[in-house]
Amino acid sequence: SRDVWTRSTFDPASDGWPIWSPDGSAIVFCSERNKQADIFRRESSGAGNEEMILGSPVAAESPTDWSRDGKFIAYDQWTQKNPNNNIMILPMSPDSKERKPFPFLQTAFNESRATFSPDGRWIAYQSDESGGYEIYIRPFPGPGGKWQVSRNGGILPRWRGDGKELFFLNFYRMMAAEVELGSTMVSIGQVRSLFSFSAFSGGDRDIYDVTPDGQHFLVASSENRQNSTPVQVVVNWPAEMKPK
Repeated sequence: SRDVWTRSTFDPASDGWPIWSPDGSAIVFCSERNKQADIFRRESSGAGNEEMILGSPVAAESPTDWSRDGKFIAYDQWTQKNPNNNIMILPMSPDSKERKPFPFLQTAFNESRATFSPDGRWIAYQSDESGGYEIYIRPFPGPGGKWQVSRNGGILPRWRGDGKELFFLNFYRMMAAEVELGSTMVSIGQVRSLFSFSAFSGGDRDIYDVTPDGQHFLVASSENRQNSTPVQVVVNWPAEMKPK
């Protein structure tokens, strides 16, 4: 309401991928202040000091979601020995000694951007196991099968607040899939295109979010592609310079 910016982190290293806690009292984010992407936590009010809640000298981690009950953080992990993204889970126990991460999905493919369903019993994520990125749903913490949501490409899944719809990006289109979550099964209904936009491409980052009712979207968009100036390329131009 006062239109003032409030700085949250002050370390000269790169900080990114902020994730709100369910009650909004804290933020987790990744930072390269230890020469590797580790996960830190701080109070959203700015009070107190930042706390490194997950760090490794051989792995890089970035948080992707915090479960609604506050018990788990999902994060991406990759190492130099295994450059493929893996989906890991960090229990958020009050006792730091009990915060022992465990794998949710480790395969020969890139799995990433895990997000918990509102009831915390399912995880939606993106995977390139088919040769291109698609959206899938699996039970959490597992075991169980998987259900493919997208049909012709999909990244960056987001749940509607009631868990009955899943949003994702398909190139420049915002998509919505009807989802029915059972006790052990998932039913995927109609998948439709909502709108198109020119997505911001200035780095690896979140580029949209949606309100819990699924009615309003906040997107990071570059200028309108329809109004942009086209690029014209002239080939074999030396021939044009020769006398006729």
